[in-house]
Amino acid sequence: MPDHVTGTLIWYWFICKREVWLMAHELNPREDFEKLQLGRLVHEEAYRRDTKEVVIGNVRLDLIREKEGRILVGEVKKSNSFVEPEIMQLAFYLRELRKLGIEADGQLMFPTERRKLSVELTRENEQKLDTAIAEIERIMSAQRPPPFERNHFCSQCAYLEFCAS
Repeated sequence: MPDHVTGTLIWYWFICKREVWLMAHELNPREDFEKLQLGRLVHEEAYRRDTKEVVIGNVRLDLIREKEGRILVGEVKKSNSFVEPEIMQLAFYLRELRKLGIEADGQLMFPTERRKLSVELTRENEQKLDTAIAEIERIMSAQRPPPFERNHFCSQCAYLEFCAS
């Protein structure tokens, strides 16, 4: 089990609390799940010329580049179906970088949609992160996962087998 909150756990928290527990306890989703495979392919193929997969502390950035004298960190996503979780994941990375003395701009990148979305570390985002991190830490330390709660993302979930009854 990880000993710290990651961007991936932030992303999951905004979708499904049960997924947070499963991921934190290293119960990985089905590797052959079509949507996961497609997401990995988009991630690998998009923005090939840019620096990719940079690890700084507990932050794993998809992309980092210099733009107009500023550091730009990007998170590559298959689609904008999960906008709030994607924004909060990137806001988490921006905050972790700020703690290390690195000021950066954030950008969500949706190559299949040919779309980009700027993300800032606002006061509101920081408050949401504080709530999410406290709750994630509580979930991670629990002996059992939170109860299953169906939501509109369930049909797209690689963890559905852990929840279906």
